[in-house]
Amino acid sequence: MYLDFHTHGKLAKKLPFSPEYTHWLFSEAKNAGLDALCLTEHFNTLGFAQVYGYIADHAEPDGDTLLFNGLRIFPGMETDIAEGGHILSIGPMDAILELNRRLEPNKEKGHFLPFAQLMDLFAEYPVLVGAGHPYRAGGHIPELPARQLERLHFLDMNGKDIAEDRLRTEQLTRALGQQLHKPVVSGSDTHQAVQYGCIRTRFDRTVNRIPDLYLEMQAGRYEICVSPEAAFQVKTAALLKRALKEIHALGGDYVSVLLGGTPKWSELHRDEAAE
Repeated sequence: MYLDFHTHGKLAKKLPFSPEYTHWLFSEAKNAGLDALCLTEHFNTLGFAQVYGYIADHAEPDGDTLLFNGLRIFPGMETDIAEGGHILSIGPMDAILELNRRLEPNKEKGHFLPFAQLMDLFAEYPVLVGAGHPYRAGGHIPELPARQLERLHFLDMNGKDIAEDRLRTEQLTRALGQQLHKPVVSGSDTHQAVQYGCIRTRFDRTVNRIPDLYLEMQAGRYEICVSPEAAFQVKTAALLKRALKEIHALGGDYVSVLLGGTPKWSELHRDEAAE
């Protein structure tokens, strides 16, 4: 099972949710060779519940995952902490949605929860919790007390950071994983489909429940696969993302530009909606 631990379902968190764009993303994930992904959408993204409502309406539940046209989706979330840094959580969809609702008072800068309090909240739910891109500039996760970091379940070897400086990212992330005795897995951190596959984690077997996924991670029955084109993919995705956001800012329809005349999601599913 090829799994991406860190992905997004929207082009940018301040843009409105687009079913067409999300549908395209998931289709491209399969085309990029992924069997599964963790949808770690920003906890303060515009329309967080809409993203999961759309997926729930168009996917089949399978254990703790959702099957969307053959792509296995592990629900998740990416949450900012007061100290600076991003924390990933992965779990059943109802747990992720409830956590997101409970974090409503903490979604603006200046109101983010400190790491310890966020971990206390996560401990109430059946979720795996990881440090997203722990060595990215502006973050301070490695500086947190070891007794707090030991509460994490995994670390994210991040595709964006691999593309920028692979040696540094691998050395620092693996060293922290060894220090904390935590598995290091990988995520592309993509908002844009070109970036899928720049880095992925290959598991020996397919799983559909969070406890089984964690068991495979703890046992080390996986390997991290980095694309030889990772730097090019990440750079290209960043340029395309910037261009599409500019189209939106100027009042254009970035989805129509991207899909090049492909029928909209509403048209693809109008027969279904009429039933």
